[in-house]
Amino acid sequence: MKIKYLGHAAFYIEEGNFKALIDPFLSGNPTAKSSPENFSSINYIFITHGHGDHLGDTVQIAKNNNSIVITNFEISLYLGNQNVNTHPMHIGGKAKFDFGTVKMTPALHGSGIQTEKGLIYGGNPCGFVIELDGKKIYHAGDTGLTMDMKLLESENIDLAILPIGGNFTMDIDDAVKAVEFIKPKKVIPIHYNTFPIIKASPEEFKSKVKNSEVIILKPDEEYNL
Repeated sequence: MKIKYLGHAAFYIEEGNFKALIDPFLSGNPTAKSSPENFSSINYIFITHGHGDHLGDTVQIAKNNNSIVITNFEISLYLGNQNVNTHPMHIGGKAKFDFGTVKMTPALHGSGIQTEKGLIYGGNPCGFVIELDGKKIYHAGDTGLTMDMKLLESENIDLAILPIGGNFTMDIDDAVKAVEFIKPKKVIPIHYNTFPIIKASPEEFKSKVKNSEVIILKPDEEYNL
């Protein structure tokens, strides 16, 4: 399974015919090296919440690829009004797809969608546990540390993707606690150094994590899970 970090919180995942994006914030992302035009045959797009640095280029990519966007009910309504195909879910929900299963997990954050007419309610922010090819990936989305993460220990997560930048999300120390709660085999830090306000050191995070392998990726770097 190919995992490609696109910068900030965005990822491209490929396994066989499954080609998906998570939070594709590319245009306007100072760390991104890819653009929406670089992606074709995208089956699915996962959106954790409605903020622009996560919703990103979803509409353009989804329309260009006839993708299905998996997100919460409120964002699904917003995207549906723009003729985007969606599969709505909500916190705690689990669904089967042709590639495997998806479970929507809680996240402590906001989700408002900025539009020309003002802010639109974006429902509950979330994370995802994506089971694919017998492996489980947990993308936390934007979140603070929560005791709910302790429940993920029983999921036997192969790869956890966690924010470390602080201010809007967990900082390094809280992300280390999250790793202790979840006990994933591997973890990738995200949501840092995109903007000065979320400056953080992934190397410091790696030095503090004791029982999981920390993988530090630069934008456009790939990892085979």
